[in-house]
Amino acid sequence: MTMFGYNVLGFGGHTAGGTAYPFNADFLVVGGGGGGGVANGGGGGAGGFRQSTGITFSAKQTITITVGAGGSYSNGNGVASSYSSPAIGTFTSAGGGGGGNGNTSNAGSGGSGGGGGNGGSGSAGNTPSVSPSQGNSGGSSTSPGGPYYGASGGGGAGSAGSGNGSNSNTGGAGGNGSSSSIGGNAVTYAGGGGGSSHNPSASSGGSGGGGNGGFGATYSGGQNGTANLGGGGGGNGGSGGAGVVIIKIPNAAYATNGGITGSPTITSDASYTYLKFTGSGTYNTG
Repeated sequence: MTMFGYNVLGFGGHTAGGTAYPFNADFLVVGGGGGGGVANGGGGGAGGFRQSTGITFSAKQTITITVGAGGSYSNGNGVASSYSSPAIGTFTSAGGGGGGNGNTSNAGSGGSGGGGGNGGSGSAGNTPSVSPSQGNSGGSSTSPGGPYYGASGGGGAGSAGSGNGSNSNTGGAGGNGSSSSIGGNAVTYAGGGGGSSHNPSASSGGSGGGGNGGFGATYSGGQNGTANLGGGGGGNGGSGGAGVVIIKIPNAAYATNGGITGSPTITSDASYTYLKFTGSGTYNTG
């Protein structure tokens, strides 16, 4: 209200540049998924999945957003995603580990670990270690060799990747992802890629964008992880999906924002505005 020419605020509040301070924002940060391995390769691990809620901003801040790319097929690790500002520091989700190539143990570790190729071991998730965990380990080969040459699934944010089981089965399934509503609706992110096999049916990628594993004896057919869900690529040809960063801001605080770069998708409801960054950029709090 206005009294004697002055704008009078409620107790405990103030404005800066027209934006009400302090205010709280929520963030979802998903790293890029790992690529699947080749030559009887394992599934790629999902990008790290992390949320931070109730982050308080009490002054103007420029928040820098980095969105990680997915890893290339043939054991490529995904790239980390992050947000940072001088007042709150840097918050990072690791890229997913690449799936192991066949007959080796070179699956990569990361947000979630890559699945082992036929004859190889999976790698650790939640690397580097954070709490709550940002992901899970990839599965390991339990029956190397033919005739099906099964490989293992990459880890997901919600569960570990499956081992290849037995040579009578398909490759191991990718670990399932985890759900977040920070973007306004419940969406599942960060599923692991499925392992490959010579069996004539595909192994499944995990929920949340994990690519299915390749099947048959052609060393191909692995599906890519879903872009901007951070899914791991399927074994034998699948690349990882890029990550995403989403900011949830009260409408009153967003109303006079100080500028945005990077062209995020912007949506809103009665209470909040949601900025979905699929590429790097900045948001100025006003």
